Amino acid sequence: MPVIHFEAADAAERTQIGEALVTFARSADRLETGRAEGKYFLTHADGCDEGGEPIEAGDEFYLDTETGEVLCAEHGRARREEREK
Repeated sequence: MPVIHFEAADAAERTQIGEALVTFARSADRLETGRAEGKYFLTHADGCDEGGEPIEAGDEFYLDTETGEVLCAEHGRARREEREK
C-alpha cells in the first residue's frame, strides 16, 4: 500500500481530499464529511503519529495507507523510502 504525500495541509485540523482518497481516510478512521467548505476531509489534528510533531496549515505531510498513520514530512519521507526498498 502506498504512502501518500500531501504537498500542503489546508489547516492544522484537516485537509480537503478528493473521492479517490476517501477509502484510505475511512480505513484510517480519519474521514470527516459534512462541512460547508467541502465534501471530504482527512483529519490530522493530533499531528504526526510517529513523533507527535504538529501538522500546520501549509505543511507537507504523508498518509501511510497501510497503517493509517499521518506522518510529518521527515517521518513520511523516511517511511516512503523504507517501503520502496
